[in-house]
Amino acid sequence: MPGSLDSLMDEWSFPWGLTAIILVFALLYLRGWLALRKTRPDQFNSTRLFAFLGGLACLWIAICSPLEAVADALLSAHMIEHLILMSLVPPLVWLGLPIVPLLRGLPAFLRKGVANPLIRFLPLRWLSHQLVRPRYAWLAMNITFLAWHIPAAYDFALENEIWHDVEHLCFLSTSMLFWWCIVNPWPARQREHSWGLLLYLVSSDFVNTGLSAFLAFCNRPVYAYYVNHPNEAGILPLPDQMMGAAVMWVFGSMAFLIPAGAITYSLLVPHTRPRAQVRIRA
Repeated sequence: MPGSLDSLMDEWSFPWGLTAIILVFALLYLRGWLALRKTRPDQFNSTRLFAFLGGLACLWIAICSPLEAVADALLSAHMIEHLILMSLVPPLVWLGLPIVPLLRGLPAFLRKGVANPLIRFLPLRWLSHQLVRPRYAWLAMNITFLAWHIPAAYDFALENEIWHDVEHLCFLSTSMLFWWCIVNPWPARQREHSWGLLLYLVSSDFVNTGLSAFLAFCNRPVYAYYVNHPNEAGILPLPDQMMGAAVMWVFGSMAFLIPAGAITYSLLVPHTRPRAQVRIRA
């Protein structure tokens, strides 16, 4: 078995272009983070830096590492890849509060000549505000998630490399919108946690659980690609599908339910400000 897996990874070649793009974002963020740390040390601490760089590292693992080659042959590896793209990369990136550091990290001529005019462009600002409204972000991510798992769409993406990349871009972009509403990264207007946000997370877990349960218990391979293209690891399509469903079910649910639990705690446990000490003169 290990030898077979090695043969799958032999098809992997180092993606210099994508790796360079990820490194550019890392350097831009680091440059901006160092500048902001001088004036906002509490806000831009080491945790923010590690979160953002960790998100980029997860992105590299998902789309640039040998996992990408294995994911083309095994559904279970493909589900791990999707899980990283949708449930690890977005929250880690947003926890790094990347918007201002990335802008500060840009060379001055790009910031003033390109970024600032785009930020001030009113139609673009209106569209961005609409996209990060919870109802639209929820629909975008969950419809995208279900649509690409329709057998015809899923098989088509695996047969066509460009559309496979489009699929990954759809997963990543809509998940970025979804997790924006949870993390609400500065300088976005801060919102108090609400029961609606809890419903937002739990209902998304229902979608994930429904698809995972179908793949786990349907007792037949759903995706013809894996039947028509047997993998060199010797794993049969149905056990591979069941392993992939288990990954989606367990770890996908954790991605929704852990923040849901934290929000529930914040709503049920009262947070009172410490009373100011009053000095009484004799």
